[in-house]
Amino acid sequence: MLYGVGIGPGDPELMTLKAARILAAARVIAFFAKRGHQGHARRIATAHVRDGAEEIRLEYPVTTELPVEDPRYLAQMADFYADSAALIARRLDQGLDVAVLCEGDPFFYGSFMYLYDRLRPAYQSEIVPGITGMGGCWTRAGLPMTHGDDVLTILPGTLAEADLVTGLERADAAVIMKIGRNLPKVRAALAQAGLSERAIYVERGTMADERILPLKDMKDRPAPYFSIILVPGRQGRR
Repeated sequence: MLYGVGIGPGDPELMTLKAARILAAARVIAFFAKRGHQGHARRIATAHVRDGAEEIRLEYPVTTELPVEDPRYLAQMADFYADSAALIARRLDQGLDVAVLCEGDPFFYGSFMYLYDRLRPAYQSEIVPGITGMGGCWTRAGLPMTHGDDVLTILPGTLAEADLVTGLERADAAVIMKIGRNLPKVRAALAQAGLSERAIYVERGTMADERILPLKDMKDRPAPYFSIILVPGRQGRR
């Protein structure tokens, strides 16, 4: 069985009982990691990984070194996902269950989906949902996001500035993900949409070193990968 195991936004206590049970039993676990880093998902799951389990580290060939629209990025990542799927398929063919660790939820902006698309035609699979990063962030910020018929819009910060503005202008509430080096562009889009005053910046939400503050108070410095901007809906509306 191929398991896509959502392990939540960062706080290990926010893993589900089902995720913990599957990790405790799986003889093989796989996880994604940036070169030179342990891997965020692996760190969250530490207490639940079965003793003696085989670990397959899936190390990205590139992350932010190339823009996502660069053909070299697309080619390298396609090869990476194909090779990673082949590694996991070999374990599945041996009759071993493989649990792939997924930050947040497996089907929400996750690398696991690219493995799942390649493997599901030939192998049984089960997905264990997890608390999303945005859910963890708005909870830690104490920020109710939607009221009544508010529409929640989720925008990746990698979009062009004009597209961000359009999405924000149409939204009652918004979540902007994939901040990182896109922070200046996102700031500009929020200002054009008239939402700067409502925007809340959350960095490493639910983790020990989290930071939560109004975006207007955020100094101009690089934002880490685990950062998100929340724009709550029309609070107090009945």
